[in-house]
Amino acid sequence: MLYNKFSEYLKNKYGSKVYKLPLNLPVTCPNRDGKLSDKGCSFCGEEGAGFENLPSFMSVSEQLGRNSKYIGENYKSQKFIAYFQNYSNTYLPLENFKGYILEACRDNIVAIYISTRPDCVASEYLEFLKEVKQEKSVDIVIELGLQTVNYHTLKQLNRGHLLAEFIDAVLAVRSFGLESCAHYILDIPMDSMEDVIEGARVLSALKVNQVKCHSLYILKGTELGDRYLKGEIVPVTYEEYIERAITFLEYLDPEIVIQRLIGRAPEERSLFCNWGMSWWKLQDLIEKKMTEEGRYQGKRFDYLNGRALRHL
Repeated sequence: MLYNKFSEYLKNKYGSKVYKLPLNLPVTCPNRDGKLSDKGCSFCGEEGAGFENLPSFMSVSEQLGRNSKYIGENYKSQKFIAYFQNYSNTYLPLENFKGYILEACRDNIVAIYISTRPDCVASEYLEFLKEVKQEKSVDIVIELGLQTVNYHTLKQLNRGHLLAEFIDAVLAVRSFGLESCAHYILDIPMDSMEDVIEGARVLSALKVNQVKCHSLYILKGTELGDRYLKGEIVPVTYEEYIERAITFLEYLDPEIVIQRLIGRAPEERSLFCNWGMSWWKLQDLIEKKMTEEGRYQGKRFDYLNGRALRHL
């Protein structure tokens, strides 16, 4: 096994193919509404991560109904994940949040994935989600945007949080019996290969359950886009991305599930995305190099549990 693929993990866990159904809520984030900043993260576009989502004025039930019908008919699936994708989905009054989550608990939903920021995770929300998991027999995964463990880079990206908030969120999620997924950008130009390796090491030490890797995309109308047009930001080569991705996997705990290795962006607003290649082409190149060079997830996962004592 080259790496712990999400599709295989879902099939083994639920006994058949399972697909995510994206949900778009009328939410924002504290990095946009003035609580922390009104600029947002330097790479984030106006639509956030949900550029392919249905409009947020549609109810959760309606979005799930439409998406499950389309995906079910086209991919022959009867089991789905309700994925609250766009912006910070726990950045809501608790009662509103409860209503959206309960509306997503349908017979064909086997899990609920909730994308949010590390500084938008609080015990009251996690306690409610623990109850939902127990009462509705549905798995709960909190997807946390980290992007990098380099706190200097986090400041440059105007994330509005540093590494400590992410650590706190992961530990809190686990304490309530829920699972965590980290979003990580492997090719931030300000980061080095050492940062990529340390990212894998930190995520492994924290025992996150899943990782979603992104390649850096640069959008028009963003701070990062402006810096790119001025020549202040130069993306790494695709060969470098491939090497970073493979090295990241080598240092990562093999038990961690890899949701994906490549991200996507809205083409009409992109200044730079995936070196003009499709995500699956880049994934094929990563897997081909791993096979040819005998590399795999966890190959260098040998640094925890008192490594310095082993010779004794």
